[in-house]
Amino acid sequence: MLRRSLIRAGETCAFHLRAALARALSRSAPPAAPPSPTGYPTAQQPAAPYQTQQTPPQYPGSPYPGTPYPQAPQPPGQPYPYPQQPVPPYGMPPQASPLQGAAPYALPPQFPPQAPLLNQPSNRLRFRLPRGRWGKVAVVAGVLVLLPPVTLLGAYLWMRAQQPQTSGSVAIPGNGAPAEIVRDNQGVVHIFAATERDAYRALGYAHAQDRLWQMETMRRAGAGRLAELIGTKYGDFALRTDRLMRTLGVRRSAEAMEATLSPDARTAFEAYADGVNAYLATRSEGLPVEFQLLRHTPEPWTVADSLVWAKLMALQLSANYRDELFRSRLLDRLSPSQVDDLFPSDSPGSPTTLASDLRGMDLRETVRRTLAALPRIGFDTASNEWVLTGPRTTTGKPILANDPHLGLEAPILWYLARIVTPDFTVTGATVPGVPLTILGHNGKVAWGFTTTHGDTQDLFVEKPDPQDPARYLTPDGSQPFETHVETIAIAGEASQSLTVRRTRHGPILSDLDASPAGGPAGPVLSLSFPGLADDDTSAESLYRLNHAGSAEGAREALRLHVAPQQNVVYADVAGEVGFITAGRVPIRRKGDGRVPVPGWTGEYDWTGFLPYYALPQAVNPPSGQFVNANNAVVGRDYPYRLATEWPDPSRAKRIVEMLGNGRHSVEDAARQQMDIVSLPGRDFLPELLKYPAPPGLASDAAALLRGWDGRMDRNRPEPLIFTAWLRELVRVVFADELGPDFASYWELRPEALRHVLNERPEWCDDVTTPQKESCADMVARSLEAAVAMLAERHGSSPKSWRWGDDHRVALTHRMLSRLPLIGGKADLSVETDGDFFTVNRGSTATGDPANPFRHVHGAGFRAVYDLADLENSRFVIATGQSGNIWSRHWGDLVGLWRDGGSLRLAGDRGTLVAAGAEVLTLTPRNTGTSTK
Repeated sequence: MLRRSLIRAGETCAFHLRAALARALSRSAPPAAPPSPTGYPTAQQPAAPYQTQQTPPQYPGSPYPGTPYPQAPQPPGQPYPYPQQPVPPYGMPPQASPLQGAAPYALPPQFPPQAPLLNQPSNRLRFRLPRGRWGKVAVVAGVLVLLPPVTLLGAYLWMRAQQPQTSGSVAIPGNGAPAEIVRDNQGVVHIFAATERDAYRALGYAHAQDRLWQMETMRRAGAGRLAELIGTKYGDFALRTDRLMRTLGVRRSAEAMEATLSPDARTAFEAYADGVNAYLATRSEGLPVEFQLLRHTPEPWTVADSLVWAKLMALQLSANYRDELFRSRLLDRLSPSQVDDLFPSDSPGSPTTLASDLRGMDLRETVRRTLAALPRIGFDTASNEWVLTGPRTTTGKPILANDPHLGLEAPILWYLARIVTPDFTVTGATVPGVPLTILGHNGKVAWGFTTTHGDTQDLFVEKPDPQDPARYLTPDGSQPFETHVETIAIAGEASQSLTVRRTRHGPILSDLDASPAGGPAGPVLSLSFPGLADDDTSAESLYRLNHAGSAEGAREALRLHVAPQQNVVYADVAGEVGFITAGRVPIRRKGDGRVPVPGWTGEYDWTGFLPYYALPQAVNPPSGQFVNANNAVVGRDYPYRLATEWPDPSRAKRIVEMLGNGRHSVEDAARQQMDIVSLPGRDFLPELLKYPAPPGLASDAAALLRGWDGRMDRNRPEPLIFTAWLRELVRVVFADELGPDFASYWELRPEALRHVLNERPEWCDDVTTPQKESCADMVARSLEAAVAMLAERHGSSPKSWRWGDDHRVALTHRMLSRLPLIGGKADLSVETDGDFFTVNRGSTATGDPANPFRHVHGAGFRAVYDLADLENSRFVIATGQSGNIWSRHWGDLVGLWRDGGSLRLAGDRGTLVAAGAEVLTLTPRNTGTSTK
């Protein structure tokens, strides 16, 4: 009773914090940043608290196709979580609240005092201050003395009451055998169960205990229901995301994917959903504070909710359509050769140009509107992976290293978990909301992923039928648009309707900023992408990869992978290693996929996909190694087109350099993952130092750089000087020609600068001035401007500057970090090494005027797999296992991650318990033997 009373009291207090949150969020925010793959609102455009209103919003009766989310019946005798009334099903207006009034976050209404009734006796105790001045002073002093410790004690007890139960036993609904969730000293869960079904149910329970808010925002982002939760009072990012997700049909696509699951895979996803819902039904602690602040109660979990994540990642890791739009805009102001200068590439193909069929068509307004309406659904993506054969290791068996790079936040995307059953074991990185292990090993096979950056998306320009705007032109004549209306609920506002149209190529993106009644008269843009296909079997592929018994089994599992296209390295305990670029790659009749193409002629249509045997792949290479860090997968002799350009190859070059021809240990691989040598800092910088530096501070800074080895050490000034110089040089060289489009191009681009300095010096002339500038002028000007900016930030002594003063990793909770009092607890940021080009990735927010060197993107998870002894494999994530800021596992892995430490996820139950692990037993109420 005490625990539940504390929970209720704490939840009530949390509602008062909403006012503080509103004030914090209403402060001016930095420029907008991209969201994460989970769907969290960004720090720059944070979640707006739930707003009350006098007129309930009109929620849609049936969001995305089909029925609303089901609502689980409330068990008899169990009190409802806040609010103290049943939560209506989605689609019904909420009940009126006593707090509803003219303004959100208002205090309860102040009722006028009631006139006393004469001669009416009262049995209530009355508190009276003592008579006399000193008596009153004594009471006030006592209150002042007692209030702080009582408040602190209450806050401590409330925070403790927010922690999930991690030991003892919980009775949960359903059949099956008991399963144990063993949490070690770092909060990593080791699940011991009799069957896979029981294990996946336990994983769902554990994920919900530790990361429920992350799971909720992920499924809502994919379903297009963020604005329903956080509104638009503090920015329209949530609404724009909802419009994109509804237009693409992400939730519908996830439901279609559910139909592709085999019976075994479906059992895994259903058991996981059962585990999440068991936690919602049996929790003894309050909901995470984010739910309390927004007055939100989560709906039951479904299989499609888990599959939404696969669709979100496919979109984030395949977002070529934005590049096509950007190139199209650039071609309005630049020549094709100038555009190629901006994106130097070694890939085959002639300079980019618009298709001849589009030369008479003005697409500028369509492209402008579409780009403006598109939210960024994640940072640019990258990863490292390499695998060595037995002869190249000190163990005689393969060693595989992998660290995926995504946007950084707190909590991090990843969650470490290990499942042990009599017939199945899997260990590695999971994602809360998903039952499968995304990256890891199963005791027989280990695998790792990097993104291919293949071009698997195309934008088609469609012509509406001049005689009937409800139809569009095709090679076979006019066809009707497929059309339906989506209703988007918005917290605190009236719902919005969005008319979604599709063509034979896919959904129309150019409708994002409007809800056309009959469609605009001009051209529209539709998107083709394998990841939106109804027959996407990627989830089934991952399930089978989790269960692969050999390298051959891994290859067979990857036959079913559709999107996103991934470079997969794998190895088995028998010693075989392999590499394959898995996923559907379109075959185009014409064109290279760089810019939008005509859709009405059929000339640029896809004719199919590359067959599995034609995808780049190999096993047991003569060199003894496969290395990929998003560099080009194939050379000029490859007969098919995967992409027309590839990301910067610096990390791959450095990995190959470190590996050499020698033999390496697990410890060597872990150290190599932490390497901080920037090849542009080491190899491109000397080209800049050939130019004379201006006298004064710029000359002092250049002198420091002359003796630098290119290591991006957080304690050194040279990394800060070099990065600021490179950033400014990109601006002075390209901003004048690109004009308003420069903001989208502004990143650190050493290869483009090298190309300009060596081959195309005309870019150095500032076209906005009457005089003609040389590259020497621009190099000097940019250095001078960079050091002036650094002097303003850190003082006039370059020797005292430090990379770590500005290069701090952005491990912050997107909402709670902006709250007073607890905001500091929600921020796990620390100084870090590395940069965009180092193996230990430390990418920065180059275009952010306030924090251009902030570390926003990198390896949130690292793993090294020892195929000689997989229990000797190493793992680490960037924050901690818990998403609860008051948990001891909220940020307990930050230091270990930053400094190159790792964990071993191994040991039987007895060993773990002897080392201090906690054991929570989940016991089904209807006990019995469950099957796989």
